[in-house]
Amino acid sequence: MSTNDYASDALVSAEWVDDHLDEFGRDDPEYRLVEADIDYDESYAEGHIPNAVGFRWGTHLQDSIQRDILKRDAFEDIMGEAGITEDSTVVLYGDESNQWAAYTYWQFKYYGHDDVHLLNGGRAYWEDNDYEMTTEEPDFPEREYDAGGPFDGIRIYREGVEDAAEIGVPLVDVRSEEEYRGEKIAPEGSPETAQRAGHIPGAENITWSENLAEDGRFKTREELEGMYDEYGVTDDSGVITYCRIGERSSITWFTLHELLGYDDVRNYDGSWTEWGNLIRSPVEVETDDPATRANEG
Repeated sequence: MSTNDYASDALVSAEWVDDHLDEFGRDDPEYRLVEADIDYDESYAEGHIPNAVGFRWGTHLQDSIQRDILKRDAFEDIMGEAGITEDSTVVLYGDESNQWAAYTYWQFKYYGHDDVHLLNGGRAYWEDNDYEMTTEEPDFPEREYDAGGPFDGIRIYREGVEDAAEIGVPLVDVRSEEEYRGEKIAPEGSPETAQRAGHIPGAENITWSENLAEDGRFKTREELEGMYDEYGVTDDSGVITYCRIGERSSITWFTLHELLGYDDVRNYDGSWTEWGNLIRSPVEVETDDPATRANEG
């Protein structure tokens, strides 16, 4: 299933998915294909890979009251309703270069699902290469899903980030250069934001898109290892990834942990929405824009 010489078979190719479309359409839960998006009505509902189940990020993958990932029982309910069991081979893909799919993948791993994969290149690569699309939505029988975990070894909370920063654990801020420097708080049109701009002191800015080639697929293992070596991010110690709400950083978590095989990589899904709203939390900026500095509080 692997599309390159990566540390695991976490990626599958468009060709592999195309060859297995019939298996994804069976009532038997052995194979399930899932599209995960934030703008569900303008993506999945307008057309998707045949036999793919559609997940809305805000509805299916978030506890919007707690502003947190799903609790274990809620995750089990969502998966079971989609006809997925803990033994299913699940392939995830989505729009925006697989950001939401990578976040979903990370959440699957958090609850102990071993046989889960990303479609290399996501929705855009599938469409650009004229693979089959449909508007028909599958209706699979509900199943019982028995989640494991949660496995907090791949997740980190604010207190852990504070402790890690004090001892020099590498932090990778995957947001845009403008967000990192403090010139903007969030991408244009983002509904969820923070009071202050900037980055966590000591964080290195390696944007999430640097993991991808021009066609939207992941760079080769050799290219990725060379890039992170240049930034000084190696497997010698733990690594923490963060962005604004945890979805872009899931791409980098996936790259380091699954493709390169780094042992200790944790995603800070509270990310800048939490850190940038904290009173007296340390923040660095790299801009002389007075308007931005006014946002520092």
